[in-house]
Amino acid sequence: MKLFILKPLQLHLASFFPQFLFKFKINYNLFKNQEMKKILMILTSHENLVNTDNKTGLWIGEFTDPYYKFIDIGYEVTLVSPKGGQPPIDPMSSLTENVTASNRRFQDDADAKGQLANTGKLDEVSAADYDAVFLPGGHGPLFDLASNQECGELIVAFLHSGKPVAAVCHGPAALLKAAEIDNSVLKGRRVTAFSNTEERLALRADEIPYMLEDLLKEAGADYHNALLPFGTHVETDGLLITGQNPLSAGPAAKQLISMLQ
Repeated sequence: MKLFILKPLQLHLASFFPQFLFKFKINYNLFKNQEMKKILMILTSHENLVNTDNKTGLWIGEFTDPYYKFIDIGYEVTLVSPKGGQPPIDPMSSLTENVTASNRRFQDDADAKGQLANTGKLDEVSAADYDAVFLPGGHGPLFDLASNQECGELIVAFLHSGKPVAAVCHGPAALLKAAEIDNSVLKGRRVTAFSNTEERLALRADEIPYMLEDLLKEAGADYHNALLPFGTHVETDGLLITGQNPLSAGPAAKQLISMLQ
């Protein structure tokens, strides 16, 4: 049987016209699993590094790769950031060597660009309204999400409600504040994040306030990384999903989808 992926319009039609599913030979169980899933994506609002005039922010591929994986199966995605509005984009992530297929798709997607330009405010959302949360990286989260009380409380609320939390690259910095609130968020959990070796190879080690790998370990996390720097690596421990670097954003999103189905 040919399997069709339900787009948002198809999901809407199917909810009112069940025969739509059978006409197009769509598996009803697949429809039920995908129906009405709502993903909260928390993005950074910070752009300044230390000891340099270089800028950081959101690593765009760590947003676009998961974003399209979610919306392509009919999930509803809400974007928020501490300040709201347009998050800063790390200029390095827009360089040719870092452009992914999802980046190129984003450039022609007026709806997605408009959504990113108008993120909601982090302190105005509740975990009760979503099925899961996803935190992309860029170095920005080291500065704002890592110490943001509302972000930490949201992460704890998702986990306490039995809802998955996924974070990629420097997104796991947000887990540090969550672990201050509830140390079980990190203590003894298998996690990954951008490694010390990758920071040095990316020439950013002297431009950030701390090494994320070190602080995750200090918080009691059981940190692991890929054998080779910049290789895809995802860790799953209970409801917590972490990805090591930009190449791990898509796989982490797939793991989150699998957990929700």
